[in-house]
Amino acid sequence: MSEQEPIIIGGENVFADLGLAEADLLALKAELLRTLGRIIRERDLTQKQAAQTLSIDQPTVSALLAGKLSGFSLERLLRYLHALDYTAQLVIRPR
Repeated sequence: MSEQEPIIIGGENVFADLGLAEADLLALKAELLRTLGRIIRERDLTQKQAAQTLSIDQPTVSALLAGKLSGFSLERLLRYLHALDYTAQLVIRPR
């Protein structure tokens, strides 16, 4: 039998668990990307249709749906939500 790696239980933010800078921002952007992808899938939009709705090109929609965090600012993701007739609400709480 081989030795098994220990199981490490992570926290709520995988980016913080990995020790990445700006972990909170990365987690927020990832949540927005997931939500945008869900809305696009629920509306059964093609990438071309989503691109027209969001006023972006199809490769950018592809990157968004693939969950690529780089290249998307928080403000940009919020604009996409607005273009899909959604709004976001900020909740502030202690760590």
